Amino acid sequence: MAQTRDPILVPDISEHEIVLRQGFTGADLLLFGAILDPRGGRAQGQYDVVVVLKGPSEQIRLREKERWLGLIWVNAESSDFRSVPSYYALASSRPIDDIVDERTALIFELGLDYLQLSPSGSIDPNEQARFTAGLVDLRQRQGLFAEYETGVQVSEGVLYRARLPIPSNVIAGRYVAETFAIADGRVITSATSEVQVFKEGFERRVEEEANNNALLYGLLAVGLSVLMGWAAGRLFALV
Repeated sequence: MAQTRDPILVPDISEHEIVLRQGFTGADLLLFGAILDPRGGRAQGQYDVVVVLKGPSEQIRLREKERWLGLIWVNAESSDFRSVPSYYALASSRPIDDIVDERTALIFELGLDYLQLSPSGSIDPNEQARFTAGLVDLRQRQGLFAEYETGVQVSEGVLYRARLPIPSNVIAGRYVAETFAIADGRVITSATSEVQVFKEGFERRVEEEANNNALLYGLLAVGLSVLMGWAAGRLFALV
């Protein structure tokens, strides 16, 4: 009896390089591709498609503020996270909860509710859940975390496409786009593509100096701030 073979994904991205120049206001990234039978032609069956784009991971310390004596805001409790994607966006052909169960979503990190942010330190689980929800909410308000239900369009069960916005405040680095073909609640196959986000020109030189000569860069920044403050004071004094 002939064995059935899993389909293959052939993904691509509209831009494999994004340059963060001065005045960069963001971009739209088109992720598209096809679901094919390994023997040729269109794959048999109906598939849901989920596309996830992740930026470089960061270590984050999230601090909670509280009002002291009802007068001023001060730092209170904090929580550390070892592996937070600097950018995370998901688009799917249907709502994730209609496509896979919770266990599968956790394994593949399909959705903001299923991100593995690697909290560190000893903290009450309820408090940790509160900090995690706060971090996700903060990144959503910054435009760095997003989830688009029905954001993937599938044509004739073969071609798929999705658009994901890249905000102006993303960081430079290697971004990985992973596409999943899912049937009957099971990930049948997946494929990855990469996008390089980098700076060039003056912005790149500033970043390199900040990384390679941190002390000198810090002194220069402080000196420039003092100079600008003095110049502004003199200007207003003459008005």
